[in-house]
Amino acid sequence: MPTADNNRLLILWTSGDPLTARDMVLLYAVNAIKHNWWDEVTLLVWGAADSLIAGNNEIQAGIRQAIAAGVRVIACKHCAEEQNAAIILESLGIEVFYTGEFLTDWLKSGSQTLTV
Repeated sequence: MPTADNNRLLILWTSGDPLTARDMVLLYAVNAIKHNWWDEVTLLVWGAADSLIAGNNEIQAGIRQAIAAGVRVIACKHCAEEQNAAIILESLGIEVFYTGEFLTDWLKSGSQTLTV
């Protein structure tokens, strides 16, 4: 379970909008690590974001860049399976598992959360 720490950020990404993905979610996550704005950034892919990643090569490249920069990228297994995206997400290096308990523990820990 995460411990309270003001230097850890979880970005909860549920939007299926490619502009939001490119110009906010991925841009911020990568820059937050590169510029040491946060010690740790975790990107939680949930819902419509699964389908967006699975079907968009530009967003897939952004995911690879984020992981290479040090962003931990995880995805809700239920959502990924419902959208037939789990295999693609895993092939990109995304950790796919049931994330309900992870999210609950994170929120209860007091660590920072940004929802997009």
